[in-house]
Amino acid sequence: QVTLVESGGGSVQPGGSLRLSCAASGSILNVNDMGWYRQAPGKGRELVAILTSSGSTSYAESAKGRFTISRDNAKNTVYLQMNSLKPEDTAVYYCNAYISSSTTGRFTNYWGQGTQVTVSS
Repeated sequence: QVTLVESGGGSVQPGGSLRLSCAASGSILNVNDMGWYRQAPGKGRELVAILTSSGSTSYAESAKGRFTISRDNAKNTVYLQMNSLKPEDTAVYYCNAYISSSTTGRFTNYWGQGTQVTVSS
């Protein structure tokens, strides 16, 4: 059993910053790609940023220059530093990770429960 637990969401004024964290725990053998997605009210889930196990990053155009994804492999944790937040960044942010279980050896795509980010004055 593998779980992803997110933290760090909240409410912030436009121009503010937040740092999201997501820790993977359980029967983990290997952690491959880790990333963040978001879903705004009435919209579909979209990719925000992804970080591969080799260190390559990819960002949504809306996140470039403002958000930074990083990870601590020793802690199986991925972070999303969000600066210069805008009202349109308001959404539920979900952590995603491609993890192989130590019990089966197979890779599975896992999702966190989501954390709310609200940007409003």
